[in-house]
Amino acid sequence: EFCSSLAGVMLLEVFLVLGTVIIYFLLSKKKEDTLPFKKGWWGKGQKPDTEEDKTIWPFKVETTEEELSDLFRRLDQARFTEPLENSCFHYGTNSVYLRKVVSYWKNQFNWKKQVEVLNKYPQFKTKIQGIDIHFVHVKPPRLPEGQSAKPLLMVHGWPGSFYEFYKIIPLLTDPASHGLSDEHIFEVICPSIPGYGFSEAPHKKDFNSISAASVFYELMLRLGFNEFYAQGGDWGWLICTNLAQIAPNHMKGLHLNLASVTNMGFIHLLSVLLGRYLPRLFGFRDEDVRRMFPFLEKGLYRILLESGYAHIQATKPDTVGCGLNDSPVGLAAYILEKFSTWTDLEFRNLEDGGLERKFNLDDLLTNIMIYWVSGCIVSSMRFYKENLQKGIGTQKHERLTVQVPTGIASFPNEVMHTPQAWAQKKYTNIVSFHFMPRGGHFAALEEPELLAEDILQFVGKVEKEQLWRKK
Repeated sequence: EFCSSLAGVMLLEVFLVLGTVIIYFLLSKKKEDTLPFKKGWWGKGQKPDTEEDKTIWPFKVETTEEELSDLFRRLDQARFTEPLENSCFHYGTNSVYLRKVVSYWKNQFNWKKQVEVLNKYPQFKTKIQGIDIHFVHVKPPRLPEGQSAKPLLMVHGWPGSFYEFYKIIPLLTDPASHGLSDEHIFEVICPSIPGYGFSEAPHKKDFNSISAASVFYELMLRLGFNEFYAQGGDWGWLICTNLAQIAPNHMKGLHLNLASVTNMGFIHLLSVLLGRYLPRLFGFRDEDVRRMFPFLEKGLYRILLESGYAHIQATKPDTVGCGLNDSPVGLAAYILEKFSTWTDLEFRNLEDGGLERKFNLDDLLTNIMIYWVSGCIVSSMRFYKENLQKGIGTQKHERLTVQVPTGIASFPNEVMHTPQAWAQKKYTNIVSFHFMPRGGHFAALEEPELLAEDILQFVGKVEKEQLWRKK
């Protein structure tokens, strides 16, 4: 009897899914081409009547003794909870290792030296839509005769920052000095997403990925770039995707190291069920099958296991944010867990979360300090609520395709794998899709050479065939 009722439930589920898909297709409107530019105003209080000041001014990261003594007092007074025996990173950040991090933070980490590292690239601020936008802007040290630098917008995600790009910037602005081809040389612009790092947080609700894309579009135009490339992973993937939908005639190419497809159709569902057995039918390659199946374990369970933070941040970010903004140790525990698991899921089996296998503590703590000194953790988490509160698949941008030439670098340890066959439904003009040999979610920080090489070859293809002109 149990089996027959189970079969009944399963049959009902299948009919519900089929019904939903059919209704979805019937109600799907014809795809429109572009996304409207979002002219918001995110400053405090009423919007002033005066014209916005378009000045760009230099910015340097600065730190005070008060900030540092306050930080050390908090680190000294940290309360730790003993971890479960043999739990490694399966319950989150292991506090035995966290103690080591805090000890290093207090005794060896030199924030003043890291501030100099942060200030080695020129940084600026400018007011856009009522809030101060921070960005790093690096021009090439030298250009071969007759060559001009190609503007490249690089957008970080959560819980990262503009600092993620510090190792890849020299490879893109001065490739020849790093053993790379100098056929294409970039001028790199790395803004902080509003509410992250040194960009002012929006003071109003509803600042989502389209708002961020609109702000960055204004930034690029203000810097005098009418045509540019864009690159992103994590939220940078969505912001750059939206920017390609807002300004397809200004974006020459879009390069992503994460490509998630939120609008799943009937074929997607079928490919999840049958793709392991009939990969060619769904356009899957052997590597897709290896990364995706068994789907319950590598898809569904993994999403459930690893997305708890996103559910909290998409519903009540301020509640948990209060604690993280008040405790540097809590902030470190929260952020380090992501740098462990998203770099390699297997790192959950190690007591130190494998964190120092791919990163060093100076880099990890510098990223955490950007969150700490700017007090931005709560506003950074709110971005999840603004993007997800209306539900997945309900936004106009999710239904729109991207026609801009697209390059995708698919890293093997990304939490979720998107096969090219799926990505193509969204990004209709994929000119390069590569399975990367190693690396995870924080590609620019973890594998800067691999990512730089992929960006360079992608741009080479776009330029050689002038793909952006063929729209």
